[in-house]
Amino acid sequence: MKKTLLEICCGSAEDAIEAWKAGADRAELCSNLFHGGLTPSIGSLKVVKNETNMKVVAMVRPREGGFCYTDIEFKVAVEDAKALAANGADGLVLGFLHPDGRVDVERTRIIADIAHEKGIESVFHRAIDVVPDWKEALDILIDLGITRVLTSGQEYDVSIATDTVREMREYAAGRIQIMPGAGITLKNMERVIRETGCEQIHLAAHKLMFDYSTANNRSIYYGGCLYPPEDQFKLTDRETVAAMVKKLG
Repeated sequence: MKKTLLEICCGSAEDAIEAWKAGADRAELCSNLFHGGLTPSIGSLKVVKNETNMKVVAMVRPREGGFCYTDIEFKVAVEDAKALAANGADGLVLGFLHPDGRVDVERTRIIADIAHEKGIESVFHRAIDVVPDWKEALDILIDLGITRVLTSGQEYDVSIATDTVREMREYAAGRIQIMPGAGITLKNMERVIRETGCEQIHLAAHKLMFDYSTANNRSIYYGGCLYPPEDQFKLTDRETVAAMVKKLG
């Protein structure tokens, strides 16, 4: 099987370091993966860059719940993008839409230009999976010089939308990279690669970890009304990622 680049979605510095130890090629560094990934801290980016030689693209997303932000939220995104680019990010991951779901050209250009000025990559994330016309969106992103698009083929799981991802890749015709993600596993990744024709994939692979420091009072919760377990967290599963790296050649 031809070598395929493996990008791991990471919610912390330790996630990314575990992915690097397993042999992953690139990390997408975020915070708050429960909400689809938000902007990571500068500290987490600096630790990953200091501890590894892995490429790291950093998420620029100021809040959960969609991709059409207020003026204040966008100002935060601009400052975050500048800080991430100045502190070693190899790329910025972004996605800005209008209320009707179409690409916000001006805001996308502003963040992409921050990346271009630093000579780093710009990546449009899965916001493309909710646009009304992905061909129109790709044309806009190509015109703006975006490096790559992450997509699930406008389905919740890319493994059922490989035909759409292949069509995207063929439509792009080398003008922009197309990277499939969402729902890729050790079992289906070879099929996804074969059916899409793509040369890179994006996925998360976590195992459950435990922290019992809150066990003295189990009636206390620090989060919202979903009340997640306070003694559990997730960490990149190094063994699973290593198995994927081996399988990818």
